[in-house]
Order: sequence, then C-alpha cells, then structure tokens
Amino acid sequence: MRLAGRAAAAIDVLAEIFERHRPASEALKDWGKAHRFAGSTDRHAVGTLVYDALRHRNSLSFRMGQSTPRALALAALHDAWGLSADAIAALAEEQHGPGALTAEERTALSRSLPADVPLHIAGDVPDWLAPSYEKAFGPRAAEEGAALAQRAPVDLRVNTLKATREQVLEALSRFGAAAGPWSPLAVRIPAPGPDTRNANVEAEPAHGLGWLEVQDAGSQLAALLSGVTPGMKVADICAGAGGKTLALAAMMKNQGTLIAHDLDRFRLRPIFERLTRAGVTNCEVISAQDKGKLQAAGPFDCVVIDAPCSGSGSWRRKPDAKWRLTQKQFDQRLKDQALVLETGFYLVKPGGTLLYITCSVLPEENTEQVAAFHKRHPEMQIVPYKEQWKHTIGGEAPDSADGSNETLVLTPARHDTDGFFVAVMRKTG
Repeated sequence: MRLAGRAAAAIDVLAEIFERHRPASEALKDWGKAHRFAGSTDRHAVGTLVYDALRHRNSLSFRMGQSTPRALALAALHDAWGLSADAIAALAEEQHGPGALTAEERTALSRSLPADVPLHIAGDVPDWLAPSYEKAFGPRAAEEGAALAQRAPVDLRVNTLKATREQVLEALSRFGAAAGPWSPLAVRIPAPGPDTRNANVEAEPAHGLGWLEVQDAGSQLAALLSGVTPGMKVADICAGAGGKTLALAAMMKNQGTLIAHDLDRFRLRPIFERLTRAGVTNCEVISAQDKGKLQAAGPFDCVVIDAPCSGSGSWRRKPDAKWRLTQKQFDQRLKDQALVLETGFYLVKPGGTLLYITCSVLPEENTEQVAAFHKRHPEMQIVPYKEQWKHTIGGEAPDSADGSNETLVLTPARHDTDGFFVAVMRKTG
C-alpha cells in the first residue's frame, strides 16, 4: 500500500472507532482481518496514523475546524508525520487515496496555530480534566499534557533472577536497545516511526527464557521504592497481570513470602504463566474468591497497592482511553482507591510499609487521595520519597513533577517515563 491508501484506511478505522465507540485496538485488528492484502508494514503504518490522530485529537480538531475522521487523519499527517500541505494534497488525489482536499482543508493545513490556545488544546487533554492538570502542574500543564500525547518507547525490566542488563542489551541490540532512564533494571527500545515496525520482544528467545518483562521504567521505579528485601512477607493486593509482582519477587530473590491478589480474576489470569517463565518460586496467588485467605495471611511487612485509576499516565500508549474516560468512571475509581487503601491499612503490620501507586497524574487520585487516607488514619506516616529513594535505589532522586517533597509524580515531560504516582507510608504504633 502507498501512503495514500494507508491514510484512507486510517480514516475508515477512525470512523469505526467514533461511530461504534470501539477501542482502537479492536477496530485496527478487525480492519487487518478484512484487508488480508495489507502487509505487516501497512498495518503498522495505519495503526500509527490512527493512534497519532487520537493522541492529538483536540489540537488537530482545532487546526482543521472540525473533528471528523478525515480531518483528524489529514491533520495528523501534517502535525505528527511532518508532511507539508502540498504533499498531503498530492497524496490525497492518488488512486485509493482519501480524495482531493477542499480549499478549507488546504488553508487549515497551511496556517500556524496561535500560541495562546487553551490548555485542553495545547496539551491535548479532555477539557473537563483541564482544571486537574492545572492543579497538578500549574503553568507547565500544557507541556505535561503534550508530552503524554507523544509516541512511547518500549521499556523492559531485566529479571535479575535469570539475567543481567548486559545480557539483555546484547540479546536485543539489533532493536537499538539501550539502558533506560532512572531504573538500574531498565532497557529501552526507541519508539518506532510510521515506517518502522514495533519490536516484538515477546517473540524473542530472551523473553521466552524469562530474562525480561515489558514494563515502563516508571513502573519499575515504583516497585523499587517499596524497599522489599529477601525474607520479608509482602502482599501485592492489586496484582493484575503481575508486572510489579514479578519485580518484587526478583527484589526478594525468591526468599520470603509474596502474595499476589486481585479482585478481577480475568486480569489476574496471565500471572501464572509469567511467574513460571520468570522463575518465581516464593509467590502464592490468591484469587478474588479467596479474599478471606488474604486477610488470614497477614499482617505483612509491606503491602503494595497498584490502585485502579484513570490510567492518565499511560495515555501515550493508550490514547483512545483518554477520550473514553467519563466523569462517572473517574468518580468510581476514586471510590475504589479509598476502599483498597482501607484494605491495605488492615493488612500491613505496625512498623510496616504501605506503598500506594497509580498510573495517573491527576491529584484527585494521588495527593488528595493520600491526604484523605492520612486524615482517616494518622498513624500512617508518609516517608519522603527522596529519603526512600536513597535507601532503595541509591543516588540522588529527581524532583517530583508536581513539586512535592513527600510523594513522587513521574511524567514523560520531566522524567522520560510514563506518568506514575508513588506514596510510601509507614504504619506507626
């Protein structure tokens, strides 16, 4: 397929997403099945254009004066792919292309955007969340939002139970793998361009051997800040598919007790294969149906809560989720977080550590949630994250993106990671 055909295909996929309210991954998968002639490079290019259009939906709509699938795809070719208005006009008229540009479209693609556009346009964030961004980041809110609208690299965590970072770097050298930011275990493969396919690391022998796991550097740092050590009794009570559980097991060197639990049995299901591949031997998985067993297993030296949240910190990887989030869903996440914090409080022993994590940059889910929890339980004292960093990771900790000295907000704009929030709390008494 030529670029003209790929652009037309992206318009069709975007129409499917908007009109039928479908996740982008499902719409792209079905398009690929219905167009068997399209090769893997074609499918990648179409997917990249679709996701670029979704990442920058507000700013692209502002440029074009409309938010139709066609307008978004054409504007993404200009703003994200760097094509000139003349180049887009030429390809649009090719066979199998999206059709000739109108005078209005050509004008829209040629003009410069004003510097004083509102935050929700400059930062490509949902307009109803703009106040949250301003609360979190102040005058840098647009910059933070724009960074979360960029393509993301592939981050990997080295499984120290089986390999070293040097071994993983050598195994993945043909993908341009390099040491990732901040985490001593991070390996990074650069974000692909429109004509460069994603590195399928899960098809590599190193992955099958359990040397590595796909995990953002920010998520790795969150696990490291738990400070767990061999011989401890640890619970990961929102384990999901087990990404942080595996990281905790490696930190514990398979010594001690590690419990993995999640209320969603479907999210928990992949953990069993991952534990086996990674060589984890000290982990017991407790399903949603056995919640009483989790309580009986306590108290714990450390309880890790990777709380259900908006996922705003991962929007560069899942850009369609940014526009599907509703106020009702957001409010439910806040209730879920408060409940799971209460569970964690009763599971952690006096003197033990409670680690609260979200993949969100929104203060309602982060600092405000922790403040409300501390008000309910003043015996839970925050351990300043820079102090915890020194003891667990070593070296000088970065500044938090929201300026806090107590809790840590990681963002792509400030730390070159996904968006994450980490609060370390110790139970006194």
